[in-house]
Parts: sequence; C-alpha cells; structure tokens
Amino acid sequence: MIGKTYKTMLGDRELSIETGKLAKLVSGSVTLRYGDTVVLVTAQAREEKSTLDFLPLTVEFEERHYAVGKIPGSFHRREGRPGEKAILSARITDRQIRPLFPKGYRHETQVIITVLSADQQNLPDVLGPIGASAALSISDIPWNGPTACVRVGQIDGQFVLNPTADQLERSRMDLVVAGTRDAVMMVEAGAQNVAEEDLVAAIEFAHAGMQGVLTLIEQMRAELGQEKFNFLADGDLSTDLVPELAEAARAAGLRDALLTAKKKDRSAAIKALRDRLIQARIPDGEVEGAEERLAALKSAFGKVEKQELRRLILEDDLRADGRNSRTVRPIWIETRALPRAHGSAIFTRGETQVLGVATLGTERDEILVDDLTTETGDKFLLHYNFPPYSTGEVKRMGGQSRREIGHGNLAKRAIRAVLPTFEEFPYVIRLVGEVLESNGSSSMATVCSGTLALMDAGVPIKAPVAGVAMGLVMEGDKYRVLTDILGLEDALGDMDFKVCGTADGITALQMDIKVGGITPQVMREALAQAREGRLHILGKMAEVLAAPRAELSPTAPRIVSIKINPELIGKVIGPGGKQIRELEAMGAQVTVEEDGTIRIFSADGAAAEAVKARIEGITREAKVGEEFDGTVVKTAPFGAFVNLFPGQDGMLHISQMSEERINAVEDVLNVGDKLRVKIANIDDRGKIDLIRPELEGKIAPREPRPARSGDRGDRGGRPPRRD
Repeated sequence: MIGKTYKTMLGDRELSIETGKLAKLVSGSVTLRYGDTVVLVTAQAREEKSTLDFLPLTVEFEERHYAVGKIPGSFHRREGRPGEKAILSARITDRQIRPLFPKGYRHETQVIITVLSADQQNLPDVLGPIGASAALSISDIPWNGPTACVRVGQIDGQFVLNPTADQLERSRMDLVVAGTRDAVMMVEAGAQNVAEEDLVAAIEFAHAGMQGVLTLIEQMRAELGQEKFNFLADGDLSTDLVPELAEAARAAGLRDALLTAKKKDRSAAIKALRDRLIQARIPDGEVEGAEERLAALKSAFGKVEKQELRRLILEDDLRADGRNSRTVRPIWIETRALPRAHGSAIFTRGETQVLGVATLGTERDEILVDDLTTETGDKFLLHYNFPPYSTGEVKRMGGQSRREIGHGNLAKRAIRAVLPTFEEFPYVIRLVGEVLESNGSSSMATVCSGTLALMDAGVPIKAPVAGVAMGLVMEGDKYRVLTDILGLEDALGDMDFKVCGTADGITALQMDIKVGGITPQVMREALAQAREGRLHILGKMAEVLAAPRAELSPTAPRIVSIKINPELIGKVIGPGGKQIRELEAMGAQVTVEEDGTIRIFSADGAAAEAVKARIEGITREAKVGEEFDGTVVKTAPFGAFVNLFPGQDGMLHISQMSEERINAVEDVLNVGDKLRVKIANIDDRGKIDLIRPELEGKIAPREPRPARSGDRGDRGGRPPRRD
C-alpha cells in the first residue's frame, strides 16, 4: 500500500493525515482530509543559505475551483492571484509557524497549501496550519514544532470545536487558535460583543481540543521524521561587544535618548549617540576588517538598545515616549473632515493618524466573491491603505500587501458586528482607512476612524467600536503588559495583541506571540487592561460624536423602497429591459428583487420620488368598482380603449356608450376624448370591461367575456402575451 495514514478525532469528525502518497519529491508532504475537504500541504527549503538578514519564509494558500466543481470566472477561466480569503488563510499559517524556526536560520523556505476538495462545510483555512506543522515536522527542515490549529464557535451558550460553515452562521464567535503542547501562540477572532472571560474560556477550550492533533503529529515525527539538516547561523561578532558598549551607552545618555517623546526626535537622538560610540571604536585609517567591525558594532548597539528599553519597562514602568504601561497616548478627533464624502473622520492617537471615509452605494456595488465558499457577495467593504509616507519612507507603490489585507480584515470584523442589517439600512457600505501617520497600531486607529465616519454619515450602527493594541515584555517569570504600543515596542516586545469592541464586549481580536506562548493568566490580564484602554478611547470618541447623526449625510444618496406584486415585475422591467432603462434615465438606479421589493437609489430626492411615482403607476392594479377620469387611446368597431393610468387600459363596449343605439363608436367618442369611466368587470385574463357611471342602471349591463382555452385563471396574473 502506498503511503501511510494517521487518524484522530477533531471535534465530532475524523481528521486523517496521509503522507508518502502525493508529492514525494518534496522534503515534507502531507494530505489532510476532514469530511470531504482535502488539502495538500508541502514544505521545502533551499540547500543554500540566503544572504538576507531575516527569515525568508513564504506561505502560499492555493484555491483550486475544481475543488467545488466550478470553473473560474476570470477571462482566461483559470485561477489568478490569490483572493482575500486565500491571503488571510495563508497569514494564519505563517503566523503559527514563523516563531518556531531556530534563531539564525536563513534558508529560503516555502510552504504551499493546495485545496484539492472543499465540501463548503469543513473550512480548509484551519487545515492548512495543521498540514504545515505535520509537513515541517516530518521534513528535514529545522523547526521547533509541532503546533496545531482549531476553530471554536459558540452556539446556544455552548462551545463547539471546529464548527461547520452552517453552524458558524449561528455562532456568537468565530475564533481561530494555534498553539503548542503547553501554550497558545496565535489567536484570530470575530465576535458579537463577547465578554473577555468568555473569550479566555473559549481559547482554553480550543487549546484542550488541539491536543489530540499534536499527539498525532508527534507520532508521525517519531515514526517518519527525517533528520534535520545542519544550518550555520551567522557568526555573531557583536556578542562580546555588548557589555562594554552597554556601559558606554548608558554613560552617554541612552536612557534620555530612548525616552524622547517624538519618534523622529527619538530616532535622531539614538542615531547620533550610536554614531558617536561607533566612531570612537573604529580607529582612523583602519581598512582591514573595518566593514565587518562596523556591522558588529551596529548589531551590538541594537542589542543594547533593546535591552535598555526592556529594562526601563520592566523595572521602572517607563516607555519610549515617557508613558507608563497603562496610559493611552493623547487623542484628537475631527469629524466631517471631507466636504463631499458621505461620512469622514480623522482619528489621531499620538503619532498614529488615520482618515476614515464612508461611502454609501447600492446593491450593484457589492463585491462578488469567487472563491471556494458558498458566498455570492458582500455588502460591507473595508479597505486599509498604508502608503510609505505614513512612516516617513520612500518605497515603490503597487497593489495591496498581505499586511494591508490582514489589517483591513481585522478592522472589518470589528465593525461588521455593529452594522445594521441590509433590510434595516439598504445600502452597500464602503469604508476606507487612509493611514496618514503610523507609529504603532494603525489598524486599531482604522477601527476608531471607521466607526466615527459611519456615525458621521448617519449609518445607524448598534454601538461605537474602538480598538487598542497591547504589547508584552517578558523576561523569565517577570512581565509587563503594555497598552497602546508604539512601533518600537512592537518590534522589540514579545506580543502584538489587538483587541476591538464596544463598551459591552469584544467584536474582534488578533494575537501574535514572539516567545513560546502565553498562559491564560497573562491573557486575562492583557484583556482586562485592553478593556480599560478601550473604554478610555470610546470616551474620547463620545466627546466628539457619541452616536450616529439623526439624519443621513446631506451628500449621501437616498434610497426609496416600495413593494409590488411579484407578478408585475415584468411590467417594471419591460421587454428587453426597456422600461427600467427609461426609469433610470429619470436620474436614479433601480434594483428589483424576486419578492417584489424595488429600491430606487438617487442623489436627487426629487428624481427618486418621480421614479417611485412612475413605478407605482406602472404596477397599479385596477379593482372592480373603481372610477377613473380616462382618455380614449384607440377606437374599434366594437368599442373604445380608455387609458385609466399608465400601463393600464380598459375597454368600453359600444353598447355601454349611450342610452341610444349608435352605429359607430366615432359618433360618440374619438381618440383623445376624456370621460369618466367605472370598472365593471375584470376577466380571468386581466381584461377590463368599463361602463359610464352616469349610465349605470339606465342600460343593460354587458355579459362578462368568457375565458378562452389556455387562459390563465389566477386573478391579477399577467394576460397572455399578444404580438
């Protein structure tokens, strides 16, 4: 038999991991099956060491449309660049495995996750990290795993391990957790105002639920694992220089330089001090080995800077800008910043500034989803833009980076939880977060500015949402949690923990750990401190705009909704769409749903009302006994056709025109004549017989026309088509 299969229960379903059957030339290869979802994961590293000074790891998540029996919708009918869902799935795997590569490992490494089959119930995004862990564990690539990854939902108050897609629709949370045997390493969550303690309990439930998967991968490694190849870390000449350089730096004023309030001033002060110290240690005229010594001195100074900053935080509760661990940076806010935007707000916290802009559109503006899910569209869009000038840098500008997509998705999940339903507020909503300055936590500033922009536009959100980024500095058993971290603290610290929510609970969360993991106690403390910071920020937001504006923004388009008999939709659309094109030529967009709901969208309120009146006229249904002031539009030997209202004519028979017998219709009525008529009968085909009310009772009523064979018998139905 080809290959070997390992099995375990994950939740209420079996997870199988097979190796030795597919992709056998790669260093590590596994195939996972969960329900009818099948994922192939491979791991490969180059033999040659990279010259880069960072870990060159790439993770790719490849969606194949054949996995759900679809042909791609692109022009070439083949898969193109990864979509947003695939990028987010790749990031989940990357964030789980990256911290566990050995220090100094610089071999280019690639993990590729290919979805071969998707049953659209067992989601493949959490299978990718499990497969990556298994593939790396049995490969010859140095890696300190294993890890595992699971999803948790909460339905009717009960936690559910790896819920199906249908179950997630009913869940209060969508929580993804990755961890090792002893600790949690990565958390990603969207939630409906979930309490902090409930979230910690869910994370603990997830960690317990992944233990069987970890045992399975450990068994695979023990039975099939290859010997890890030796890699040479760069010789670190800086280590011996650190003690002497640290003493000199402290004497030269490193503490004061680190505690400089503004980022640019702080960077300049630290650079000047570094250059003085290095210059004093490179003799004038020295050529041989000077470049290598310069690099070693710079590296050593970087270590000294990190050590001193972490010491200040742990021992003195002092941070780079002079704050203590719990203080949020100063905040200022401005709403309605852009005169023509539907909603806008500038949110500035310290040296991080984001312009949030809200735009309201119609159903035609929803984004179509062409991936392996059953979704067909999304009526809420959030785009996060991070231009190079926001950090004072010059870089090539192109498409959105994976970081931008990941940060935007976090903000989107945070805000989506408080949006009204489409039935309550029938607009497609687009939010854009333009990062203008960035010195830590621009994604959380996007949540705040986006919430304010929505309220500025008059969108009836359920509650304001704010976000705050938490950090951690940990040395042995000693640690300190930091509120509202700077970019420097993110780079030199041990955790990036972003928490978003309302005053009542959490709506989104993202955590990445650079150390081996954190305990539930540290997580509880971080969440409690994050709540304190979040409430402070919400208070500052409320001082400027406490709730959505009572009226929709004056620049926002209006939507008028009406409901018609679904049988009359064809009359609104017209042959070949002619009627609806005429309606839209009046200055509005018109959308028609199968249940008869019609939405009229226009920046001109008068135009919207005119289109509404026109549709009401087109779809008006006549009733027996109604009277109208009609106009003769056509005559025939047997009678006259009278227009009652737009799109509806009735027939006044010649016998109903006069008390006297007449020889020709034209003796009494001509085209264009106006007269009062009353509906006497509507037959099964929708044909209307009219009488003149003043002659009612004076002449014999006409017998109703009999239904013809094949006619529709439903009242109010469309009449048979007449060419």
